[in-house]
Amino acid sequence: MKMRVLVCVVLLNVMAISANANKRGSETLATLAEQVRATEIAFARTLADRDIKAFERLIAPDVIWLADKPLHGPAEVVENWRKFFEGPQAPFSWAPEIVEVQEGGKLALSTGPVFNPAGTRVATYTSIWRREKSSEWRIIFDRGSPDCDCAKN
Repeated sequence: MKMRVLVCVVLLNVMAISANANKRGSETLATLAEQVRATEIAFARTLADRDIKAFERLIAPDVIWLADKPLHGPAEVVENWRKFFEGPQAPFSWAPEIVEVQEGGKLALSTGPVFNPAGTRVATYTSIWRREKSSEWRIIFDRGSPDCDCAKN
């Protein structure tokens, strides 16, 4: 009797693992890219909504954020970005223009324009996202750079 129960438990676990693997395997790269796009838009919304806690929740614990100097971990990023969350209006906004998911669906890149409050493009950002075991996307690398008219040089 105990052996029969043990076999049933093992079979149920194998079936559950298999079902979960099939669910993840059935997600196309296009579907995952839309998830990343939606997550990036929600991330940008945290600044517009002045919600630094929601901002922090989308940052991976092992993030490397390239700013004036590299920032390591959410605490350093939040401390550096706190000034952008002060005041009634966000000092800039951003939106994904290109989103690509790596084969295997674990890493993704989003990049796009950064706008000042007047709507003028002033920079370009690039974020690398990692899909966590929970299936949520978190930023693991981030970099912004000012736009320039390099043809003038």
